[in-house]
Order: sequence, then structure tokens, then C-alpha cells
Amino acid sequence: MLSWDRMKIFAAVAEHGSVTRAAESLHLTGPGVSQHIRKLEKEAGTSLVEREGRSIRLTPAGRALATRASAMSALADAAEDDVASIDTAVAGALRVGAVASALRRLVVPALADLSRTYPLLRPEVVDGEGVDLLDRLQHRTLDLVVFESWDHRPATVPAGIEVHTLHAEDVHLAVPADDRREVASLADEAASVWTVCPKGSDAHSALVHALREAGIEPTIRYEVSDYSTQLALVEARLAVALVPDTARAKTAGVRYLPTEPAVTRSLRAASSTRIPAVGALLDALNTILSK
Repeated sequence: MLSWDRMKIFAAVAEHGSVTRAAESLHLTGPGVSQHIRKLEKEAGTSLVEREGRSIRLTPAGRALATRASAMSALADAAEDDVASIDTAVAGALRVGAVASALRRLVVPALADLSRTYPLLRPEVVDGEGVDLLDRLQHRTLDLVVFESWDHRPATVPAGIEVHTLHAEDVHLAVPADDRREVASLADEAASVWTVCPKGSDAHSALVHALREAGIEPTIRYEVSDYSTQLALVEARLAVALVPDTARAKTAGVRYLPTEPAVTRSLRAASSTRIPAVGALLDALNTILSK
């Protein structure tokens, strides 16, 4: 097997055409470079250089190997530059987790802006429920998580995690368009059929707690994580839903009513690292929300 260290030295010899000049560029001694070349020839099983006075000439095998060695050396230098820049530049992998309701309208536009500004950034995204994403953040398999925290069911954040509140918003009751009420009292929804995110989600827990506080045990027949599907169920007159402002869509068959008592939630960002890419994403998220 060809030694990488000797390949790098050979690339310098091929570039300078001289053992002495190659040694100077590498801060090595001439005899040391010559010794590496002899060992590389032994590894390759063939002669790589021929001496011509104080200079050298590459053999056909030497020229072939020099081409590869030069490419490898350039790639290694580029890799070193990339690694050196990670701690000071917005570059490298950025592992992001987000709840679905924040992903499409918030995280995706923010990452698109960042990727245009920082071409060396490599975002990776997963969606899921806040409790699972925060667990992954705590175990350092994610760098930043965008999660939700409802006033009726505040999210629990593991110790040692830095949290930023991005946005606080109202939650409205989505009802069929012919519902002419101006305000929806949760206490009046005892007969309603509900659609909500699946059991175990923050949204599901928040709905159950809010309605139980209003003296109602909710009838939940449709558990779907996608708010667009929930709104389709409302439009079809199969259910009603609690929908945060961020997830609202202009749907002809749906109206959004403020609730009594009010229901609110906040979108928050949690991080376990201070790499520049995390700070840049937080700035981008805040920029999207300010528009």
C-alpha cells in the first residue's frame, strides 16, 4: 500500500523538479526526501525518478503517480481548509429537527436563504414530535430543534439546553365556513368531533387539557399530524380543529374563530452547540418571522 505521507512528498518533488527545492517547501532535509522517494519506489515496485545532475526526471510510472499524488495533495489541502473554517465560518453539516407545523413555513425558507449565502453549509432536516427531537438534541445527534410549547401543555426541555422563543401566536378553532359565530366558547364544544395531531404530540396533549379544563372530554376520531389534512376534514364537515396561526391556510370552506378561553402556543428553538451555523439559522428564522 502506498503511504500518503510519501505520496505528498512525491507530489512536491514532481512539482519542483528537484529534491532540494521540494525539501525546502516541505521544511525537510534533502536526504530525508530522498529516503521517502526510495521507500515509495519500493512500495510501488518500480522506479519513479531518474537523476539528471542536480535535477530529477520522472519515469513514465513516476509521471502517472505524480498526477494522482498532486490531485490527492490538493484535495487534502482543501479538506484542511474546510475543517479549519468550521469553527469560524457557517459551513459543514447542520442537523436540524422541527415539528411539522414549523417546517414548511419557517425552517425551509430559512435554510434556503442560508444555503444561498453560505454554499459550504450542508443542512440535514428531520421532522417529528418535540419530545423526541429534544431527546435527540440532548444526545447530540441534532444541532438545533424547532419545537412547540402550548400554554395548556408547556414543553419540558432537558437540562443544559439553550432555548430561544421565536414566536408566540394565537390558536383558533377551525370550523366549517357557514358557522357564523364570532367567538367559540370551548365549553360549547361538547358535541364536537375533533381532529388533532396523534396521541403523544404536544398538540394532542394541549387539546385534551384545554377541553378538560372547560369541562369537556373530547371526542377525537381523526389523528393526523398534517394541519392541511386536518383542515380538509374540517372543510368536509367531519371535524373541528385547533389550528395555530402559523398553520392556517386560506381554505374556502373553513373559518377560524378565536376561542374563549384563549389558547396560545409558542415556537421555540433549542440548541446544544454554539457553532456559527446555529447562530446563523437562528438569525434567519427571526428574519423570516419578522417579514
